[in-house]
Amino acid sequence: MLHADQLPGRTLLAADGRQYLFCSGTGYLGIARNPAFAELLAEGLARYGTNYSSSRNSSLQLRIYDEAEQYLARYTGAEASLTVSSGYLAGQMAVKALARAGRFEYAPGTHPAAWLADHPALVGAARTFDEWAQHLLHRLHHEAPHPVVIVSNSLDALRVQRYNFGWAQELPTDRPVTLLIDDSHGFGLIGRGGAGIFTEVQVPASVRLVVVSSLGKACGIPGGVVLGDASFVGSLRRSAFFAASSPVVPAYLYAFVHAQALYQQARQQLATNVQRFAEAAPAALFQGAEGFPVFYTPANSLADYLQQREVLISSFPYPAPTDLCITRVVLSALHTPADVEGLASLTTDFARQQIYDELKGN
Repeated sequence: MLHADQLPGRTLLAADGRQYLFCSGTGYLGIARNPAFAELLAEGLARYGTNYSSSRNSSLQLRIYDEAEQYLARYTGAEASLTVSSGYLAGQMAVKALARAGRFEYAPGTHPAAWLADHPALVGAARTFDEWAQHLLHRLHHEAPHPVVIVSNSLDALRVQRYNFGWAQELPTDRPVTLLIDDSHGFGLIGRGGAGIFTEVQVPASVRLVVVSSLGKACGIPGGVVLGDASFVGSLRRSAFFAASSPVVPAYLYAFVHAQALYQQARQQLATNVQRFAEAAPAALFQGAEGFPVFYTPANSLADYLQQREVLISSFPYPAPTDLCITRVVLSALHTPADVEGLASLTTDFARQQIYDELKGN
């Protein structure tokens, strides 16, 4: 474990004075270290201050919240959106509002932000996502028509798999059904113009689609968002949960609304980096998804190999310290072509060394 006194960007200066190429974290678009975004944030801070210490339902209404939420709805194709201070809060607000909407069904690997209980029974944990989805459809179509709330991530960001939601079109229409998707790792990256999964998922007209997401990953905003139909989002806005929760710092929403050209530039740079690494790195070593900037490997020793060569990647037990180690290379829009090519070269050398060691062992 390394310690540092500053936030990493393209590189990390560790407390011991060594500098590493930083290929970890979830700041995929590099917004936290984007100078142009910092200027927009400075404008927002000058206008709104460092924090808004009040309820969104107070007698003072800052127009930036309506402006940002209207933009998010247009951007994603949702009828309405609601911002809160974190992605975790967005997930919890949504599931608490749906607590009496039906029996909860959880997809494998569903993030704790979308859990209704502390440790729900993850029925599909032993299945792949596709197996779970088909099993769920079979059960729903062969049981009494009780209301159901289906909860899932939009993708597996750990072992890097994009989920296919084509099955959602076959959900039953003879009962109330809600599909709640956590798009925290996809929002800002996947979908049309990085708008996430909302418009990519097709459901019958009777099925309610709700998407929750962190804004703190690709978008670099300390906040979260709930996307859905106007009725559901309106009920959240009127809830005590919303009234009692802290809002997003308005200066960040100001920067977000005015930074869309920066986001587009960053997405283009990131797409180039992802393609370059996917073409140059050893395919047998990694599992990835088209266009996604994370590359999973079961070879946990890659982390030590790269750290010795001043490259820091993501490698730690997740989500609990007792869980298996998850090792991944994470690219960002901040990485240069030389960074990506050098990293790919090192992973190729590592793969060759592994093959040599295996042959030598035989």
